[in-house]
Amino acid sequence: MSQNGIPSVNLADFLSEDPARKQKFVNEIGKAYEEIGFVALKGHFLSDELVDNLYNSVRQFYALPTETKQSYIVEGIGGQRGYTAFGNEHAKGSKVGDLKEFWHFGQYVSEEEKAKYNYPENISVTEVPAFTEYGEETYKQLEKTGVYVLRALAIFLGLNEFYFDDKVKNGNSILRAIHYPPITEEPKEGAVRAGAHGDINLITLLMGAQGRGLQVQRHDGTWVDAIAEDDELVINVGDMLSRHTNNRLKSTIHRVVNPDRELWGSSRFSIPFFMHPVSEMDLSVLEDCIDENNPKQYEDITAGDFLTQRLREIGLIK
Repeated sequence: MSQNGIPSVNLADFLSEDPARKQKFVNEIGKAYEEIGFVALKGHFLSDELVDNLYNSVRQFYALPTETKQSYIVEGIGGQRGYTAFGNEHAKGSKVGDLKEFWHFGQYVSEEEKAKYNYPENISVTEVPAFTEYGEETYKQLEKTGVYVLRALAIFLGLNEFYFDDKVKNGNSILRAIHYPPITEEPKEGAVRAGAHGDINLITLLMGAQGRGLQVQRHDGTWVDAIAEDDELVINVGDMLSRHTNNRLKSTIHRVVNPDRELWGSSRFSIPFFMHPVSEMDLSVLEDCIDENNPKQYEDITAGDFLTQRLREIGLIK
């Protein structure tokens, strides 16, 4: 158990040659995702050096003049790449914009495969080349970590260990570098750094949950702080995985609350990796997750159609 009620697991157990240790990890993460939908994970593939380098470059990018950052807004793609300005995104069902600005890195596919996936190009920041470089490396290491987490969940669900591998290979995953700027005036009623929401994707791997702010809603409705150790990622279930497992693995509502007034002058940075499958993945409820106590709860849909529907609901696609 980590310091605040979110279970802590170590990927080294899963990667070990010892079947009992591997199964221990599977049981621990599966139980956590059935009960609260969040874990803190040690043993991932990000080095301390890479994390430090990325955060330094993120700070450099957000310190650029507003007009420079705005030159990296890419029109017509719903914010999938490049910069999204402060207040543009809101939680599903909320009319108030979140108090944040962010940048998106997307999938890196080979030249030969670009036409097949038709993803927007990643954007390079000429003023801070390190941001582009460390963003790509972080994307790849978080994607690698996520593949192993999904393998553990596949075993937990009674599927082939590699069930998710081909579904997330070249998937539509997004690395988001978020800046919550200092709060300089009383926020509009209801405006918080990130409104209460569930994530859209399969799983989210979050860097930067070391300070207070991120809160998770337990199934009894109470909110608990999710604070990771320095060497941990916070990983949660998204709506796609919840839907695919008929809510056996639970997508948990979470939010980023505003700090106490004396801390309004400080920025907060966090970097989530939203792990998405390829658009054609069938998200229909798994047969083994349906029984008389838990009848099928969701209509059949592909990942691509579900994503489009949700991006409309949060204001990124008009």
